[in-house]
Amino acid sequence: MSMKRCTGLASAKFQYRRYARRSVLLAATALSIMSCRGALAAGGDANDALLKKLDKMEQRIQQLEAELKQKQDRTVLNAGETPAAKSTSVRKANAAASSAEKNAQAMPDPQSSEKPGTSKSKDFATLPPLPPSPDKPILGLADSPVPGLSVGAYGEIKFGAVQNPAAGGQWQKGFDAHRFVLLPTYAITPNIIFNAEIEFEHAGAGFDNDDKLHGTAEIEQIWVDFKIIDQFNWRSPGVDLVPIGYINQHHEPTQFYSVNRPELYNGIIPSTWKVPSTSVYGTITEDLKYQVMVSTSNEDFGDSFDNRTEAKTVPLPGTPDAAGIDGVNGLGFSRPPLGDFQQLNNATAVSGRLDFTPTFWPGFAGSVSAYYSPNTTPRGAHDDFGNFLGRSSLTMFDAEFRYRVPNTGLELRGEYVRAQFGRPENLRANKDSDPTNNVGKSMYGYSGEIAYHVPLGTVLNSEWEAVPFYRYTYQNLQTSGFAGTDDNLPTGQGQRQYHTAGFAVFPSPKVVLKATYQRVIDKSVTGALSDSFLGGVGFFF
Repeated sequence: MSMKRCTGLASAKFQYRRYARRSVLLAATALSIMSCRGALAAGGDANDALLKKLDKMEQRIQQLEAELKQKQDRTVLNAGETPAAKSTSVRKANAAASSAEKNAQAMPDPQSSEKPGTSKSKDFATLPPLPPSPDKPILGLADSPVPGLSVGAYGEIKFGAVQNPAAGGQWQKGFDAHRFVLLPTYAITPNIIFNAEIEFEHAGAGFDNDDKLHGTAEIEQIWVDFKIIDQFNWRSPGVDLVPIGYINQHHEPTQFYSVNRPELYNGIIPSTWKVPSTSVYGTITEDLKYQVMVSTSNEDFGDSFDNRTEAKTVPLPGTPDAAGIDGVNGLGFSRPPLGDFQQLNNATAVSGRLDFTPTFWPGFAGSVSAYYSPNTTPRGAHDDFGNFLGRSSLTMFDAEFRYRVPNTGLELRGEYVRAQFGRPENLRANKDSDPTNNVGKSMYGYSGEIAYHVPLGTVLNSEWEAVPFYRYTYQNLQTSGFAGTDDNLPTGQGQRQYHTAGFAVFPSPKVVLKATYQRVIDKSVTGALSDSFLGGVGFFF
């Protein structure tokens, strides 16, 4: 999920009250002008000049009221986000402290002479109350039994027909209760906040022949935030998402329009890319935020836990093992283990991200991010002849943008990502006797997307919106620069184009109904044989 947790409540309240005061003053001034106008009109021709001045003042007040309304609207929406992709992180973090705040508001102020429940009726004008939040902290449905506790959730269900390349491209129908994720958050204090994600995938935890279960349960995130100042905060050691790209940290199904996640996050970026880590983050300026993370390195080992030895190494020479980085799956099998001290690598990786939402460019948001590991080679790594492998580094760079054109339904997105390998001859895929999955010096990919937001009006007491879209993606997982002992005979399977089109319908910003067609093209003799027609239901609250 988010950097899905943030603390915008205080700022939002301050802005709201500031604009509310201005609204009251403007209204009072307008009433005064109306009273004066009546008195002056009764005074005859001598007051004509003054009446003209009052007319000009009234016009100016109307102009200021219109500008104030625009500023209020801007404080509600985050720059660059669509209605379907509003940051639920702010809502969720604020909901965690909402019940504690209510308790504090209910207590009488010892410094005040007011009695509880009374108001200062002698004031010239009282401030209007803040609008109540439509969301409740427990799954959006119930008040929290514990002050400071909230529980959110997201998930997605998929169905349709896909080509199976293992069956010669045969079209096969299917269904997948892909994931259901619980999002507990607890504000221990206003400055110390616990966050976690508990995920259930593919309809259940475990393997059960009777109930046909073939799923998992896992902790996707768990950490404690220490809010120090806006410019510098600390995230404790735990499991967190590598701050690279946009979708890796914002991968809830309401954040993208296709049924499956964008293709760059299913190859070069191994989403959901979660690692043991700690980080610092904060706000540099109003337009610029940062995060810097130190984490366990990815490892070039894609085999099962059963093939890890008690010495925490890959299998001994003579026993083959699968690569974690290869020219067919990208980095998809290289993520480090999250538990039980099962990591096969002592290397420490560093990553960072800059997010920008320029105030001078309404509707635009983007980020640049990078990742570096000095060594992805696991302990005891060897080729098929028993020769041990040396070190191989991994450097990644990502740049992306999202632009919702103001006052239109048009939305544009784009992204570029590149992975660079130091000493690729030490990658397992280049020395595993398989000539088809080799890796060169780099991998890269890019995508461009266009979407249009169409209001559908009020249906079932909510405002519906349809978003037709098209996305083009290219990935090259087998570039030049191969070095290793394998024969280098890539099939072209690692060079792919994806044409993805469809629509997403939002009955609410929290729920989305999707339909997607995807055409996949590669350079292999048979072709990719991986097209699909998919439908999906997603939610995030």
